[in-house]
Parts: sequence; C-alpha cells; structure tokens
Amino acid sequence: MNKKEILNIAMAQSAEDIGCRADDFLKKDNVVVPFRLGQGARKYIKEPVSANLVSYGHNVVAAVTPDVADIVAEYIGRYEFYSLFEAPNVNWLSEKLAKVGHKVCFMAEYYLPEPERMALCSSPFELRLLEPKDFEGLYLPRWSNALCDERRSLDMLAVGAYDSGGLIGLAGASADCEKMWQIGVDVLPEYRGKGVASALTSRLAREIFERGRVPFYCSAWSNIPSVRNAVKCGFIPSWVELTVKPSHIVDGMINRK
Repeated sequence: MNKKEILNIAMAQSAEDIGCRADDFLKKDNVVVPFRLGQGARKYIKEPVSANLVSYGHNVVAAVTPDVADIVAEYIGRYEFYSLFEAPNVNWLSEKLAKVGHKVCFMAEYYLPEPERMALCSSPFELRLLEPKDFEGLYLPRWSNALCDERRSLDMLAVGAYDSGGLIGLAGASADCEKMWQIGVDVLPEYRGKGVASALTSRLAREIFERGRVPFYCSAWSNIPSVRNAVKCGFIPSWVELTVKPSHIVDGMINRK
C-alpha cells in the first residue's frame, strides 16, 4: 500500500464511523450531516454520540443529532476549521451545549504510517511476536493500552519486549475495524526512554502491514512521549476528532479523586 491508498482507506473508515461520504473530507467547505453509525464503524465507538467533528486538514465534517445540530452548525461557521479543536473557541461550544444537556467528551489526534519513512527501530532487549493464545495473564492494568480486557476478541497481535525473561514492554494491535488495526503501547516506568516503545511499535506496524491491514495510532495532543514515538516510527498526524455526548455520560466518565 502506498500513502494515498492508506489515506483513502482511513477516510472511508471515518465516513463509515459518522455517516458521511469519504470525499466530504476533501471539500473546501465544511459539511454537516446527520450522525449515523455504520455497520462497519470502529467497534469501540459507543452510542449515544451527539456530534462528531472530523478533519483531515481540508475542512470539518460535522455529524450531528437534531438536538445539537443548530449549535454545531453555528460553531463551525464561526472559526477557521483548524481552530475548532482548540481553546478558547471550544469553550464557546461547551457553553452552548451545556444549556441543552450535552458536553464535549473526547478530543484526539490520529496518525497514519508513511511507508517510505517506516523502518524497524533497534532494541537492546529481546522482542517476541505474540498471538492471542499468548495473551492469557497479560490483561493487567500495566498493559491496558496494549490489550483491552473489555474487547479481548479484537486483540489480534502483539509484540513484547523482555529483559532477563521478564516482560518490560508490550505493543498490541486491536482489530477495531475491517481494514485498520490500532496500535497501543505500554512500557514499564523504569524502562522508558530506552527505545523500547519505538522498537515495539515499528515491529508491530510491519507485522500489521504484512497481514494486509493499515496500522493506525491515536494520542492525546499533550502526551508528548507518545507523539514522539509515533513520529519516530514513521507515523504522521492525519486526522483529528472532537466528540460530543450527553452531559450525564461525560460526567460519569470524569475521574474524580
């Protein structure tokens, strides 16, 4: 697969996730469509979703439900598309949504591989390719980014890093949709900064490609180590999303300590 083919697969998947056309992401003007979760949508997307704003760097495609449609349409008409995903502008959206019982829930950046930039990163530690039969006993909090206990059936492949026979880092691939597998990585704190994450990520990305799937990677903007790992392994920022959900759902997700 080349860079263009990979991007087309990703845009087709995003279209399935929110109910638009893939070419809507390439239009000059912003697009508003009714939100519809397709049968082939990423399996971890959970309804209710009040709105989802997606941009591949050309415009914003906003998929909305009727109760927030007018607010979102006004919002995307107020600012340049690339400013719709950042404060202080997003504060305007949050204030308007709160009045009708909704809140901004998720904001994330997604990365796709550039095949010509991808290479295996070296590791001072032993790497092992793991299959689902090897995952028993690994569904632990320390490996919760690499493997998901709630969606074990989607965990297809992993690469582990070992020091003296002990697992010190793990990257896992989740079959979140038919053509794209998402990479998640965990490294024990005492082994971070030693190139473990990049060795795991680059090896797993190659294994995913060999199975005819597109590896993709997600990170919060503020997670600088994760962003650096993605870039080092040949991934580049490709699309961003902002998701709105009913207020009671968002309030229930807040980690109150």
